[in-house]
Amino acid sequence: MTSIAIALLFLLGVLVLAESLNKLERTAPFAKGLTSRQRLLSWLKAIAWLLLAWAGAGALVGPFFGQAPPTLRELAMFGGFTTLIVRTRFKEG
Repeated sequence: MTSIAIALLFLLGVLVLAESLNKLERTAPFAKGLTSRQRLLSWLKAIAWLLLAWAGAGALVGPFFGQAPPTLRELAMFGGFTTLIVRTRFKEG
């Protein structure tokens, strides 16, 4: 069961990392013409995607550094984000 959980977390980490880097690339907190509210929201979005990218990268490298097997909480969190990502992709067409 442990190896299945590690493999699942690795796969979910790949999806979360790929999507978060994609979304992070699209954020533009330094764009010209933004109001202060739009700039704040853009910064918050960039920070959120950066943290998700960090978590996804951690899920990828964890098994190589002897990290403890993932807990149900970690799998549920990554599974939830991955479900939202896949749902959004299908919704976009």
